[in-house]
Amino acid sequence: MRIKIMLTTLCLLPLCSSGAFAQPLEDRLKALEESSATQQQTIVEQQKLIDELKEIKEKVDQVAEAQTRTFPGIFNPAIGIVGETIFGYRSKGPLQTGSGRPGGFDVFQRSVELNVAAAVDPFAKAYAVINGSADPVTGELTLGVEEAALQTTSLPWNLEVKAGRFFGEFGRLGYIHDHELPFVNRPLTLAQYIGGESRTDGLQLNWLLPVDHYVSLTAGLGTQFGGDNPPNNPGEFRNGSGLNYWSRLSTYFNLTPEISLEPGISGLWNPKTDAQWADPGGANPQFPTAAGNTFTERERRLYGVDLVLSYKPLRNNQFESVTWGTEVLYSDNRYDVTNAPSSQSVGSVGLYSYLTYKFDRQWSTGFMFERVENQVNKQDVTYAYSPNITWALSHWNQLRLQYTHTDHNATSGMPADNAVYLQWAWIIGAHSHGWQQR
Repeated sequence: MRIKIMLTTLCLLPLCSSGAFAQPLEDRLKALEESSATQQQTIVEQQKLIDELKEIKEKVDQVAEAQTRTFPGIFNPAIGIVGETIFGYRSKGPLQTGSGRPGGFDVFQRSVELNVAAAVDPFAKAYAVINGSADPVTGELTLGVEEAALQTTSLPWNLEVKAGRFFGEFGRLGYIHDHELPFVNRPLTLAQYIGGESRTDGLQLNWLLPVDHYVSLTAGLGTQFGGDNPPNNPGEFRNGSGLNYWSRLSTYFNLTPEISLEPGISGLWNPKTDAQWADPGGANPQFPTAAGNTFTERERRLYGVDLVLSYKPLRNNQFESVTWGTEVLYSDNRYDVTNAPSSQSVGSVGLYSYLTYKFDRQWSTGFMFERVENQVNKQDVTYAYSPNITWALSHWNQLRLQYTHTDHNATSGMPADNAVYLQWAWIIGAHSHGWQQR
């Protein structure tokens, strides 16, 4: 009996062992299959990533190859032309107004401006402005280099250097081209104290201060400053006192999300000048001096304060805005006078203030008030009042109609004058400065 039990146990033992180990074996096979599937999924994902990297590399190679190609005209500068014609009528002639234009009806091709600009290399860019204007007597077009300058683009410490012939940064509108102004004619204050546009042959340094708030500081020097102010001692020896020195400090404030304020102060100094201002019948009849005297300017000093207050609604800024701008200049020059025993210092004040209201995408209207004292005779005061309306057919085509009433006090002896102007200005090609609200 015992033998039978032992034999039966020996026969059932292998069966029990196979059943006991069968389940763990199936689990192992299942885990192996799952691991294999996971590895296969990983391989698929890695291959997909490799394909994406290959695609990115191909695109990078294409961009790199495109940058090395040379296309026709790739080194050609950007070129643009600005034309400006003034149709006008003045009630008085040039002898009565001191203007360079005749009285009565007049058509004046004030400028044809050729603009050329391009990058010189990664560190600098250059531009030139060739301007042609018609002679008031002969009508012939005279060409001149208005600007030709080199400007750095990648100096450290927020510095920028400009050199050559350019408009020095003085005041608010002194370095703005005529066709960019928010009115037809340059303010009388700028015409008399600066000599028109602030053109100079020199060097200018601009520094954007490394502070959270925007503050810009500009300083420069040049052999002349202003269109009617020639260089001192041309062709002769010139030391540092014969140069013009100027500076400007400006900043910007957001008073509200829709209102901004831009103030600035400027200064100009020429320690030693040699410019003459003669009687009304002499070389400079536009701004007469005291009768019988000739003033020779020996030192030039000019100071200015300007501000612009702008309102641009966030929801309608393309169709509506209000801009108020004002600039006050104080001329404190020293003169040698023919009938005076010693030189005289004459301080005179000039200002202009304008308001521009844009009430449509294409339409705006404005008004400018001017008051200027003669820089050699501050008792001689001129006033001007100029309403205008502007129709911007497009960004490149603009018409402006303006009426100007000019009056003088009794000291000048000049009569009041009324004028109507229609300015037609246009731009073709590239142009870095268009008509902007300033």
